[in-house]
Amino acid sequence: MTIKDCIKNYSKQLRDITHIPNKEVEILILHILQKNVIWLHLHYNEEFKHEKELEKLVKKRATNYPMEYITKKASFYGELFEVATNVLIPRPETELLVENAVEILKDIKSPKVLEIGTGSGIISVMLAKLVDNIKIIAVDINDDAIILAKKNAKKHEIEHKIEFIKSDLYENIDEQIFDMTISNPPYIANSYKLPLNVEFEPRSALFGGEVGDEILKRIIDDTYNKKIRYLLCEMGYDQKKPLEEYFKNFDIQKYEFYKDYSNFDRGFSIKFIKGDK
Repeated sequence: MTIKDCIKNYSKQLRDITHIPNKEVEILILHILQKNVIWLHLHYNEEFKHEKELEKLVKKRATNYPMEYITKKASFYGELFEVATNVLIPRPETELLVENAVEILKDIKSPKVLEIGTGSGIISVMLAKLVDNIKIIAVDINDDAIILAKKNAKKHEIEHKIEFIKSDLYENIDEQIFDMTISNPPYIANSYKLPLNVEFEPRSALFGGEVGDEILKRIIDDTYNKKIRYLLCEMGYDQKKPLEEYFKNFDIQKYEFYKDYSNFDRGFSIKFIKGDK
């Protein structure tokens, strides 16, 4: 069977789980062959000699198993990152969190940043690539996440800018001065029914408590108490009002919420008065 015929044949098995079944079969073929799209387009009519392997991967994907866990990679902010099971898959909307951080950090000389819940390391790695003279401490409670984040930092040749520490929020962080804390924490309510594809991702990186915003509030509390000037976080689409009410407990110079690419409320930035120098 030619590559073209394989794409036509196996895409039928993916029609119920993705709106781009042909494209996903192409991605799986490229993953098997370790080739690029240009090569694929030039060899569509050649015989495909790895059909059994393709069949196995298509069947796995047909269960809603994430494509990123199959290919072990994901694109983020125009860069390629390694992905591993038991670590949260990067989402495009997190690029907005990075952009907002860069806007603030570019005006701070030699900024020092703490990332809570680094996962695959995408936020810290991109900040290290985009901000001059930055120093970052990135923490996670998940050993697998720390291992993966270190790999991605090395892959992007910025490991000298980031120190990775296993920690539950601020628990293992020594008293030191940070300009900013940034986090994409778990913020989904424990009772929420996940989409099938998300069921394969680590629950500890998704669920934030009975209400969902418990970890977010702990991060706000600790960041304020540690006199850190800026806090930037992702949040759930329905958490703007309760968080805005919670902000009233703190001395805040200003705060802003932002929306994601689908126009849902997705995150916030806070500048604390107590954090000013």
